[in-house]
Amino acid sequence: MPEHAHHADVVIVGAGAAGLSAAHRLTSAGVTTVVLEAAPYVGGRMATEKVDGFRLDRIGQLLTTSYPELRRTPGLDSLVLRPFAPGLLVHSEGRHHRAAERLPGRSARGALTAARALTSAPLDQARLGAALARIGATPVERLLSRPELPAAAALCARGLPSRTIDGFLRPLLSALLCDPGLTTSSRCADLALHAFARGRLCLPEGGAEAVPELLATALPAGTVRTGVRVTSVSTSSVRTAEHGEIPCRAVLLATDARAAADLLPGLRVPPFHEMTVVHHTAPEPPLDGPALLLDADRAGPVAHTAVVSHVDPSRAPADRVLVSSTILGPPPEQSAVLAHLAALYGTPTHRWEPLAVHHTREAVPAMPPPHDLRRPVRLLSGLYVCGDHRDTSTVQGALHSGRRAAHAVLTDFGIASSSAQESLPTAA
Repeated sequence: MPEHAHHADVVIVGAGAAGLSAAHRLTSAGVTTVVLEAAPYVGGRMATEKVDGFRLDRIGQLLTTSYPELRRTPGLDSLVLRPFAPGLLVHSEGRHHRAAERLPGRSARGALTAARALTSAPLDQARLGAALARIGATPVERLLSRPELPAAAALCARGLPSRTIDGFLRPLLSALLCDPGLTTSSRCADLALHAFARGRLCLPEGGAEAVPELLATALPAGTVRTGVRVTSVSTSSVRTAEHGEIPCRAVLLATDARAAADLLPGLRVPPFHEMTVVHHTAPEPPLDGPALLLDADRAGPVAHTAVVSHVDPSRAPADRVLVSSTILGPPPEQSAVLAHLAALYGTPTHRWEPLAVHHTREAVPAMPPPHDLRRPVRLLSGLYVCGDHRDTSTVQGALHSGRRAAHAVLTDFGIASSSAQESLPTAA
């Protein structure tokens, strides 16, 4: 490593979204920063594999255009978000039902279409439409003051018909939270619905890796060092397997929760939701348009699926079809996946070719109640931690925790931060 890296003000361990977000805040404030990443690439779980011209995400987290941190984080100005069609397709009882999401700027009546194909009585339509409109208009602080329950129990307590819950809200929240049992805190579920009601579900153009790669590229040259494994940390130095001890004024752990606990025994490691993403190429698109297809019946292993090449053409070679499907659990038999996809899309899948199966045992930190949306990022003066395990288990949460950690470092350094500590609305 170059000599100047041994005299950084701050060493950040981990080049995921949280660490890179913090690096931007620190370097913008004039603090010399080095980011050390053990892997040969940045991004952590936000990785994209390249296979025969296809770009295949390892985990299937969905983004939304309403995430504030995607707009506020320096370095993401050129991020292109590819939205799904303004509506969801829900497979229920052997049929596709269109459920349109409410878009920003529309009146509350616009949300009524979300229930139109899923409920039979006008009162049911009104209830779901009003619920979506109401949660989209409710300030986040008020959502977070509600009693905290498991999300499944909170849905049942909202007074909505069971057909509306099981046919739309349950599969939607399972996809947004990566939690098939909806054991997540109802406050986190409300934040997810709030973001959904105010924006559009989307994917980053080029794959999930686009977010960390843009962040890393926009940092000063030499800031990010990959292939460097940190073996121990303190408030004034880190020790690496390759380059020995690197002194500094502060250390920020921006790894996943388990790696952080390995370096700092005693840090809590949350439970996780595991995920499997299966990618196929098909002879022809099984569905028209960039729709997200949810399974309300839970009749097979696939929770949601999409013709991703319709959403983001850059993820597949020209004239090729990419279908990506998310299983909220371990990898099932391929025959079971293809049979379920055939039922969901209503088309034979025996000619579909598998491209990759990505299984991540610890894909998303679980957020059961009670869940602290603002877990401390300052452990000691000179030692900090950030990541999606400190906020919400989303890209939004990771980026925001990095900003919180950078603010804490700058405060301890006596440097005025250009982005003052913000209130809870940024947790959306």
